[in-house]
Amino acid sequence: MDDGGINMSYEIVKVFPHELLLSDENNDYSCISLYQPTDRHIPQTDKDLIRFKNLVEKVEQSLRKKYEKKEVEQRMIPFYELREDLDFWRHVGDGLAIFASPDKCIIYRLQRPVEEFAVVADSFHIKPLIRIFQSADRYHLLGLNREEFTLFEGTRYHIEKVDFHPDVRNTIEEAVGSEYEEKKVTPTGSGPRDQTMMHGFGSKKDVIHKVTEKFFRIVDQEVFTHFSQPMQLPVYLVALEEYHHLFQKVSKNPFLREQGIKIDYQALDLNDLKDAAWEVLEPFYLEKTEKLVNQFEVAHSKDEGSDDVAQVARAASEGRIHRVLLESDKIYPGKVDMETGELKEANIESPEIDDVLDDIAEIVFKQKGEVVVVPKERMPSETGVAAIYRY
Repeated sequence: MDDGGINMSYEIVKVFPHELLLSDENNDYSCISLYQPTDRHIPQTDKDLIRFKNLVEKVEQSLRKKYEKKEVEQRMIPFYELREDLDFWRHVGDGLAIFASPDKCIIYRLQRPVEEFAVVADSFHIKPLIRIFQSADRYHLLGLNREEFTLFEGTRYHIEKVDFHPDVRNTIEEAVGSEYEEKKVTPTGSGPRDQTMMHGFGSKKDVIHKVTEKFFRIVDQEVFTHFSQPMQLPVYLVALEEYHHLFQKVSKNPFLREQGIKIDYQALDLNDLKDAAWEVLEPFYLEKTEKLVNQFEVAHSKDEGSDDVAQVARAASEGRIHRVLLESDKIYPGKVDMETGELKEANIESPEIDDVLDDIAEIVFKQKGEVVVVPKERMPSETGVAAIYRY
């Protein structure tokens, strides 16, 4: 299910992968993919629009090589409307990814910059999007105290507060209710010793503990139901040290990590939160990447893997790729024959040509194989691809 909104002829989405990107009907060389870095600061809006218009012109030029003027104009309607939607450009993040088929257009507002890129091909260019949405460096921070909780979604480059649906109970009043509100609990007795007792509950300290524990259980349920289950991102707790043990004890969320940040989340601004989170995540990111590289090198030594682009493309078409590592910014102009796995090298300006590495990513992704996009310095090969076979 998409978590976004429909606006004119395009739809802003958040969930990846979207059904449009996985459709097998995109085979008429009419898949438009456009990536653009943007500036979230309003004074840069004009600059973003100029860049967008230039990319739109590039798409139009590519379409004109295959389609008549009227059909090109029809295909470009969502882009023309987006160009005039000034309110949209006032609320961009750090990048955009736009995908358009003949009858649908979706837009991702991205939390990290992307390389400027536009292409028309027989499939969508999704490699940059896989890198952004893969869980290797994407996470949730759960900011928590006794009164409320806040959720943040971030990467190593950016973090932002998550807007809650009204159904999410994020305060103790909404979650626990007035029954347990301290001010509505009736004290018993009249002596100084008895003032610490609350009718039906015990000492004030006991009441606070019971209420806090119940609230934390509800917080755990809310986070899992509305965020962890659909998005499957690791969750790291940001709270005073005294709350970590209790929350870890009551939590049933399998995505909650033992490591956390022991500080009041309200004492940090977003940039400090991002830096604190990356201090926790970086060792795991590096460890995971190193493990993947080592697994490839072992498989390669046994002829159970390859970094030869042609061999990997053929294995992908045969459904034999268990995992493939791809270099994030490398472009190998051409296409993969989806049936034979043969490569067709050509100029990427052609409306039928995209990126061979992206084609491999798409094939493996659709076959439920694992696609990991990493920066050049983490790749175990110079070709831009490193694959481990299923058998």
